[in-house]
Amino acid sequence: MSSVAVLTQESFAEHRSGLAQQQVKVTALNSEEENDPPTYKEAFPPLPEKAPCLEATQEPAGPWCKIRPIKASVITQVFHVPLEERKYKDMNQFGEGEQAKICLDIMQKTGAHLELSLAKDQGLSIMVSGKLEAVMKARKEIVARLQTQASATVAIPKEHHRFVIGKNGEKLQDLELKTATKIQIPRPDDPSNQIKITGTKEGIEKARHEILLISAEQDKRAVERLDVEKVYHPFIAGPYNKLVSELMQDTGTRINIPPPSVNKTEIVFTGEKEQLAQAVARVKKIYEEKANSFTVSSVSAPSWLHRFIIGKKGQNLAKITQQMPKVHIEFTEGEDKITLEGPTEDVNVAQEQIEVMVKDLINRMDYAEINVDHKFHRHLIGKNGANINRIKDLYKVSVRIPPDNEKSNLIRIEGDPQGVQQAKKELLELASRMVKKRGKDLIIEQKFHRTIIGQKGERIREIREKFPEVIINFPDPAHKSDIVQLRGPKNEVEKCTKYMQKMVADLVENSFSISVPIFKQFHKNIIGKGGANIKKIREESNTKIDLPAENSNSETIIITGKKANCEAARHRILAIQKELANITEVEVSIPSKLHNSLIGAKGRFIRSIMEECGGVHIHFPTEGSGSDTVTIRGPAQDVEKAKKQLLHLAEEKQTKSYTVDLRAKPEYHKFLIGKGGGNIRKVRDNTGARIIFPTSDDKDQELITIMGTEEAVKEAQKELEALIKNLDNVVEDSMVVDPKHHRHFVIRRGQVLREIADEYGGVMVSFPRSGTQSDKVTLKGAKDCVEAAKKRIQEIIEDLEAQVTIECTIPQKFHRSIMGPKGSRIQQITRDYGVQIKFPDREENSAPVAEPVVQENGEEGGEGKDGKDADPSSPKKCDIIIISGRREKCEAAKEALQALVPVTIEVEVPFDLHRYIIGQKGSGIRKMMDEFEVNIQVPAPELQSDIITITGLAANLDRAKAGLLERVKELQAEQEDRALRSFKLTVTVDPKYHPKIIGRKGAVITQIRTEHEVNIQFPDKDDESQAQDHITITGYEKNAEAARDAIMKIVGELEQMVSEDVTLDHRVHARIIGARGKAIRKIMDEFKVDIRFPQSGAPDPNCVTVTGLPENVEEAIDHILNLEEEYLADVVDNEAMQVYMKPSSHEESKAPSKGFVVRDAPWATVNNEKAPDMSSSEDFPSFGAQVAPKTLPWGPKR
Repeated sequence: MSSVAVLTQESFAEHRSGLAQQQVKVTALNSEEENDPPTYKEAFPPLPEKAPCLEATQEPAGPWCKIRPIKASVITQVFHVPLEERKYKDMNQFGEGEQAKICLDIMQKTGAHLELSLAKDQGLSIMVSGKLEAVMKARKEIVARLQTQASATVAIPKEHHRFVIGKNGEKLQDLELKTATKIQIPRPDDPSNQIKITGTKEGIEKARHEILLISAEQDKRAVERLDVEKVYHPFIAGPYNKLVSELMQDTGTRINIPPPSVNKTEIVFTGEKEQLAQAVARVKKIYEEKANSFTVSSVSAPSWLHRFIIGKKGQNLAKITQQMPKVHIEFTEGEDKITLEGPTEDVNVAQEQIEVMVKDLINRMDYAEINVDHKFHRHLIGKNGANINRIKDLYKVSVRIPPDNEKSNLIRIEGDPQGVQQAKKELLELASRMVKKRGKDLIIEQKFHRTIIGQKGERIREIREKFPEVIINFPDPAHKSDIVQLRGPKNEVEKCTKYMQKMVADLVENSFSISVPIFKQFHKNIIGKGGANIKKIREESNTKIDLPAENSNSETIIITGKKANCEAARHRILAIQKELANITEVEVSIPSKLHNSLIGAKGRFIRSIMEECGGVHIHFPTEGSGSDTVTIRGPAQDVEKAKKQLLHLAEEKQTKSYTVDLRAKPEYHKFLIGKGGGNIRKVRDNTGARIIFPTSDDKDQELITIMGTEEAVKEAQKELEALIKNLDNVVEDSMVVDPKHHRHFVIRRGQVLREIADEYGGVMVSFPRSGTQSDKVTLKGAKDCVEAAKKRIQEIIEDLEAQVTIECTIPQKFHRSIMGPKGSRIQQITRDYGVQIKFPDREENSAPVAEPVVQENGEEGGEGKDGKDADPSSPKKCDIIIISGRREKCEAAKEALQALVPVTIEVEVPFDLHRYIIGQKGSGIRKMMDEFEVNIQVPAPELQSDIITITGLAANLDRAKAGLLERVKELQAEQEDRALRSFKLTVTVDPKYHPKIIGRKGAVITQIRTEHEVNIQFPDKDDESQAQDHITITGYEKNAEAARDAIMKIVGELEQMVSEDVTLDHRVHARIIGARGKAIRKIMDEFKVDIRFPQSGAPDPNCVTVTGLPENVEEAIDHILNLEEEYLADVVDNEAMQVYMKPSSHEESKAPSKGFVVRDAPWATVNNEKAPDMSSSEDFPSFGAQVAPKTLPWGPKR
């Protein structure tokens, strides 16, 4: 009788997990298999016993044999460095110093783990652990950095060096890694054959041995060169190099045959001597055979037939070469012959076959050449090659049309003689039709050609598809021609012409362009924030508007599009400028025939008037419009001035206009014009002529134009010529200038001298070198210029001598404000008054006024060293601003500086409004300070003060105060509005109605809130202190009351509702509710009721509550009872079916587990003992008391 042992599944799982899945046989404990459990050996196969011999180990040893041995990825190697080879011997303490740093560095670089120990003989043992690659790299680093290095050389033949290096140096790197040495091989251009090895003695020996082995292996190999005539190379190589490949495979020799393109006859053999000799002998044999039985022959065949002889992809020729692989057939382009080379017999056979092929092709093939103008080739080809492909397929011919870039007229037809003639006839007919077709030249401005063609030829493709029979040829862009050629049937050409003319007319209409001069400072306003304004104008007017670049001096905005649209856009842009500035616009009537003469060449005359009159804009009507109206736009005063000049000039032109051109060096122009235009104004007043100087944009910088009446012009010409003549008369003069004033002229890189030179015709002023005591200053230039420059220098000296220095006391805290942004205010004062202003150095920690002022170096009040005699009321040094210049100008500058001192006023603002004035993160107060250019100081919150201080220039304070008070009014109005909006109303509503008032996902209450603009708060259910029946409404009183009425209306409707309980079998609840409540929602919406199902665990799972108006509730209950009846029938049917179905696996799993049962267990074989009790101390005794861990001298193991 066999015993049965029972193990639980949990205890068996761990034992089973190590075996392969397919080896484990799990026995199901069902009623059928319960009586026959597996044996212990079947469930737990024993491990294989150790085999006595090798053969036995190869036998499969049960299921355990399939478990693969796992190879360790981490290896450990120990390296020993003898004392005499150690680099670092003298160390105070082991494990410190440079040696330890090197070890750490090696570990970081390689990723290997190093452990060092010192032997009794003071040798160093290094244990390296890690991956193989990391260990090898670490070993190389250890040898290089911790071991003393020796070196040796080994000599091997130079030609063997490349074998030591290997492909891409891989062999050399591997050798260095294995031997932990550094191997240096001489460069190819170095004649030396010595290889240097550096490393340890052991490593050097290993490396030397390996290198000599490589050299010895190469010594066995040999190289031989065999000279064979080029003509025999194909026979040695064989078809597709098959013969030479077989030869190399058989002998193991490398054979290099030069390619046909290389003019060499030498075949190179490389390999071991014996095998090389065999290969050479076999090649010689092939060569001798061929040389003795070799013939070169030729077959006469027209060159145009060559491609037919070769056949498609060489098919025809392949048939001959496969039969006679030793025959080489060569076709020479342009020659009417085919050359054959090879054994006599084979050549004769191949020649016969080719001659037959040629004769056959000549009999059944022909060719013809026709001349057709290359401009018709595209039409002959047709769309996507339709025409030419039809001809090829119909007549079985090949038609070769030259590409467009060759500009060739020759078309070649090849194929069946009859087909060739028919194809030729059809092509010529097509060509003649094209010649007879009407041709028309259409004049279209070249600037429109690219637009008509379109991007990637899209637009011209559309035109060609619309008129497929018309050929449209555009001229080459390089020819600058406006002629577009149309060719095709008369009617089609006419239609195409009209279509293209309409297209051009649209382009011309849309390319109308006008220029609008707008003052530069208003360009940004026309563009708008993020380009909003200009974008809107472009879209609404349907025009293209181009503004000049920001760094450009141009003020002109160009508008392109239809004329009416351009005018509309111009009007809108001018309106923006007019709104922004005090711009006046005046219209002057001047006969249109005078317009061109008033504008002048490239606008020179009109530009001179515009510049002279403060940069006004003068707009003439477009040429040919017939309008006499000229528009002048700009500041009122400048417009009036320009109007007078323009009318005067027009009057002169009408009476008798006369113009003369003069030439003068550009450097003389400023002197001729004079300071502020004084000189030229004098000439104009004396003569009445107008003098125009070139601008920086004009090409000719020497040309001066005089215009007016003949008499006035001649008089002005005479005066100017006299001035120019004097300027050409260069003189040298000198004057005396006190050396103390020299510095003023030469400082700032001679700025004053440069200004004098610019103003007085380029006169050269030379001051003596610094260090010399000379007072002589030399002037060189035109006589008048020199005199004027001397006068100006004298004026400057008088100013310097009359210069005084005054002090202006302003507290230091105001200095930055006076200077202005980047010192702009001070620079303005210095320019306006011609003075120099110097601010004192900033004093960081100035002493209080009450304390005595400490004097520096005893300069002031030196007698009282302790400072007791110093006047406490005297101004501080850091408050004194120094002004230098003429006295009257200094005084004026002082007044201007004092006017810039900020003034402080106080404004009373209620404290509770301060935080609103400051704004979020100070944005509100910052905006006001920027707008009014003042500083606004709000008191700290803890002071609870109502006083706000405003500091700034007196001119700005009133505006700032008014702005602040205006803001206070706005905030007070907002406060009042906030108070009105804070009206609260409480409504008492039974909590049971709250969910209905809120609605699904808050839909109902959100609608009430939005509609009445109020806030509605429901009581918190968890807060017992709150009245649960109170609803709070906040907002305007009127709105709150309206919201209350809306809520009470809902409550009224809810109070009319009734609730009825209906018994509904719980088994059909899910069907009635539907997926995600879709079905029940539909019922509730249809009958306008609320249906509540019981929650899980409810006392009565069948009780369903229906709420709504009485009539709706009755209808809803009837509907759901009908549904219950229908669904219940399905439920009963399903339950009946379940009786006949097998119970599901999860139901079986609920049965109590009996554990895993096995037969013939070891513990049950003797005396029929029961299974051991694992919790028993008798069956499983402990191993005794715990032993304390042994303390090692080196500390615990890691």
